[in-house]
This record gives sequence, structure tokens and C-alpha cells, in this order.
Amino acid sequence: MYLGIDLGTSSLKALLITDDQQVVGSTSSSLIVSRPESGWSEQDPQHWIEALQAAMSALKSQHPKELGAVRAIGLSGQMHGATLLDKHDAVLRPCMLWNDSRAHKQAQILDGQAIFRQQTGNIVFPGFTAPKAMWVENNEPDVFSKIAKILLPKDYLRLWLTGEYVSEMSDASGTSWLDVGKRKWSSELLESCALSLDQMPKLVEGSEPSGILKAKIASQWGMENNVIVAGGAGDNAATAIGMGIQKNGDAFLSLGTSGVVFAATNNFLPKPESAIHAFCHALPDKWHQMGVVLSATDSLNWYANITQSSAKELTQPLGDQLKAPSGITFLPYLSGERTPHNDANIRGAFTGLDHRSDRETLTQAVLEGVAFAIKDNLMALEEAGTKLTGVTVAGGGSKSEYWLKLMATILNVSVKVPKAGELGAVFGAARLAMLSEGNCKIDDICTSPVIKNIFEPQTNLIDDYDDAYSRYKSLYSQIKETP
Repeated sequence: MYLGIDLGTSSLKALLITDDQQVVGSTSSSLIVSRPESGWSEQDPQHWIEALQAAMSALKSQHPKELGAVRAIGLSGQMHGATLLDKHDAVLRPCMLWNDSRAHKQAQILDGQAIFRQQTGNIVFPGFTAPKAMWVENNEPDVFSKIAKILLPKDYLRLWLTGEYVSEMSDASGTSWLDVGKRKWSSELLESCALSLDQMPKLVEGSEPSGILKAKIASQWGMENNVIVAGGAGDNAATAIGMGIQKNGDAFLSLGTSGVVFAATNNFLPKPESAIHAFCHALPDKWHQMGVVLSATDSLNWYANITQSSAKELTQPLGDQLKAPSGITFLPYLSGERTPHNDANIRGAFTGLDHRSDRETLTQAVLEGVAFAIKDNLMALEEAGTKLTGVTVAGGGSKSEYWLKLMATILNVSVKVPKAGELGAVFGAARLAMLSEGNCKIDDICTSPVIKNIFEPQTNLIDDYDDAYSRYKSLYSQIKETP
């Protein structure tokens, strides 16, 4: 048996699978995000431990025998979070999360130093870990002076599980301190942030062992001693592993809270000016390119909250047939935007409203706006050297057939929908646990899912949506220049 643990933003999930990758059981425990000021997003790391204990307690009550047979554990987690520890491993302040944008000024300062793009292959985004540490130095110097270790969220769980300070390549790529091509920490980048290698965790590959589960915790969960804890992966790389996205050119589209376009590559292919991430994959000698839309289903959920409706109640009236463009343009910049703009301050908008603009039309416009933002990402990937002809889709937004038909047409690629089943980050984490034993080949474990449906572009509407996309693209500069 193998256990995957995924520390998300809104919940922690645990998943048990057999050695032939059949799901035995899963549990989850909810998490709350604190937003004490505009643009801030924080969590108390102690709540992660409590959520893990709750999830594992439920899993043990449901599947005690199977849990007792676990041989390895894999970890996945939300990326970029700055978990600051003192010399006694005490947490110094709440963890600033991936969608915390307070450090945008510090990000600009670091990105202005040529060495960051040269060594990381990426823009220094406000959500990355390095500018957050710099923000703490500038605004909470007493806290900064006490930092002994900086850990990413899932790696704080690892410390609790194993007592080891360890991270892995995919998650470390999102700190702005990793030399991504060489797959090692950069002492020069750390020194630019008044930090040192001593304050960083050890690095392993995601499919390698990172430590052994503490005997006390193993006993509590009914496990044997010597349970391996694998390196694991950041959530997007773990999702890719769960979906079998590991060969050059394989790609997935995640329609979750954020939207992600992820393409596996055999080589490090940086092009930071396109605002595409060039990160290490969770497997040795593999990398990936990734574009990020900060508000994907989050945009629909925002509109659902305003209209006091569920997302399903909003999308169901659109029917099964793809409509011509709504004529209204929605810019989904509710929390700023990552790719391709790298703009923490831009905000969303509706344009083209008139007296005929009803709830259904605005719903259609929201779906279109997110799809246009995803197309921005595909265009940026193409500029960075990766042209996609198809994507496998995951996330909550993949439940809307209308949205998938719209995506296929706007993106002009095939959109493949896997059969129902666990394919996400927690499943990828369990797969990495399997690989960490060293008894399996990557190609045998990281297989592609069975496809249930394929949505092809509707050629009669491609030109209309290309025109609507042109309007969408022109609006960013107009909104940005508005006082």
C-alpha cells in the first residue's frame, strides 16, 4: 500500500492506493485562509498539522488494515509559501501563501537584478518565496533576524513527519533561489536576499526517499517502522505525475481555483520575458513549462457568490450547444494576473454591458474571459518553444461540458477528459511514493489515464472567437492605463 498526502489551499487530502494503483480510500480535512489586509493571504502551519491528523484519523478508522500495510508516503502541496522557522523549529509568523501579493515591490527589486532570471530562468513573481522573505526583512526585521530555516508548506509537513529539512526540485523551483538548470540552490541568489545555504533544506528528486516516518507517528497510524517519505512535488508537478504527464510535449490544463497550462519537457527551456514558468519536474532530468491564470474557477465562484447561485445553476442554462461570443468581455484579473502580464495590481472588469445583459449572458462572458486568459498562456508557451495540439483537462471546471467546448474552440486544440477517478495531485504524490522504493520504472507507474471524451474545436465559431480574443487582448493596456 502507498499513501499520498496533498496539502492544498482549502483542504488537505490523503489517499491510499494499492501496488497496482487502485484507490482504496481517501479523506480530506478543510483549511481556512486568513486575509488580514488587501492582497494578503496567510495560514497558520499548525492548522496543516491538525488537518493532517484529522484526515489520517478518519482514514485509519475506515481502512486500518490497509493503512498498516503502507510502505511509502508521497507529499504534494501548494507552492511558494514562506514558512519561517527559528532555531527551535518554532514558526515565526503565519505562512504567506502562493496568492499573497504584498511583496510586489520586493519582487520588482529582485527581478531587476539580472542574475535572478539568468539562474532561475524565471521572472521573480510577487507570489514566489524570495520576495516574501525580503518583505519580512523590510517590514518585520525582528522576525527576519530569527530565521533558521525557510520551508515550503509541504516540507513543513515533512519536518513534522520525519524530522528532516528536505525539499525537492519542482517545489524549490518556485522560490527564486534555485538554479533550475543545474537543479541546486544558488548561493548568489540567497546572498542577494541576505540569506545563506544553511537556511535552506536539503534537495532530493521527487521520486527519491527524503526520510523515514517517525516511529511515534507510524505507531499512531498503525504502520510498521521504516516507512519511506518520498521527495514528492509541488501541486502542479504532482498533478502532472497523477495524469501521466511526464514525456516531452505531454500537457494538461487545470481548471481549478487558478488555471494552469503545464507542458513536460526533456530540457530546461527558459524564456522569462514571456512570463512562463520554466521549472524542474518531479522526476530526474525532466523539466516543465507552465503558465498560470490566477482566477479560473475562482472567477465563476466570485460571480456565483454575487448572484447568490451555485456554479452549476449558472452554467446549466447555457445548454449543450456552444454559442457565438457573448459580446461582453470579462477580464478575470480578480487577484492580479501571472501569465503573461506579471501584474499584481491589475484588476478585473466587464466591458460591453447593455440593457440586454442578463445573468446567463454574463455567465457566458465569465467562462469566455477565463478561456481567453488560458489562450494567453498557450500563446506564451508557443513563444517559449512549446506548441500544443491537445491538452488533458483536470479540476473542478472540467465538469462543465459547455466550458470544455468553449476551451477547445478558443484554444483551437483537442481537449481530452479522463474517465472519472482520482488523477490529481494526491494521486501523483502516491505514485511518487511508489517510485521512491526504487523497484519500479517511471513509464510503468506514470501512465496516462483512460480518456472518456474528447472535445474538438468547433470550426464554424473559431473566427468569431478569434475576433473576441483580439478585443480581450486590447483591453489589458486600456484598463492598466485607467487612473
